[in-house]
Amino acid sequence: MDILLIGGLWLTGSAWDEVVPALQALGHKPVAVTLPGQGAEPVDATLDDQLATVVAAVDGAAGNPLVVGHSAASTLAWLAADARPERVAKVALIGGFPSADGEQYAAFFEVADGVMRFPGWGPFEGADSADLDEATRDRLAAGAVPVPEGVAHAVVRLTDERRYDVPVTVVCPEFSPAQAREWVDGGDVPELAKAKHVEYVDIDSGHWPMFSKPVDLARVLARIAERPITAERPITAERPITA
Repeated sequence: MDILLIGGLWLTGSAWDEVVPALQALGHKPVAVTLPGQGAEPVDATLDDQLATVVAAVDGAAGNPLVVGHSAASTLAWLAADARPERVAKVALIGGFPSADGEQYAAFFEVADGVMRFPGWGPFEGADSADLDEATRDRLAAGAVPVPEGVAHAVVRLTDERRYDVPVTVVCPEFSPAQAREWVDGGDVPELAKAKHVEYVDIDSGHWPMFSKPVDLARVLARIAERPITAERPITAERPITA
């Protein structure tokens, strides 16, 4: 299966460099999507620009792909399911949840000079980054690309309720499947509360498993891609998919 990989805030397509060969070795065709405004060089871009790039990757995939969104890009993966519900086979969300219609995409940190820069490791101390060694932290911070204001402050628009038919897997790194399920059931994630097929799987990592556990992450994504889902067997419970 083609697996489209969308990195979260500040990440370029190179974030998946160690995941891609591991997925290839497992028989899949991973594509690390380079988003406008989050490539090697920062440029002005909007959320619509980024969505257009992801939708083009969906349209160009062989068959119906698994679309993987990391962190804030969980919303971008869900927007792709909204735009192409008949083409997206499954969505996997790593360490994030989709925003609802009318919410801002990722207005999490200060915007200055038209961009939202990586704020340093202070906001991510604890479970988010505990598994990253100093060299990896330095590499991540040095390669962080400022996010254009037109992306961070964009308003999310969802229009096609067929997105709720697309199976979703929440990959839980710095939080547990039980916590994620509690948030969804408690109404904190209305988009997933309406989704018909949702599963929660664990990976023992921090917020950036593509850096700290790339092979384990590849195994989890491969199993999600390979797992059959039918209308007769909707996935609504925690299931033992692990690395």
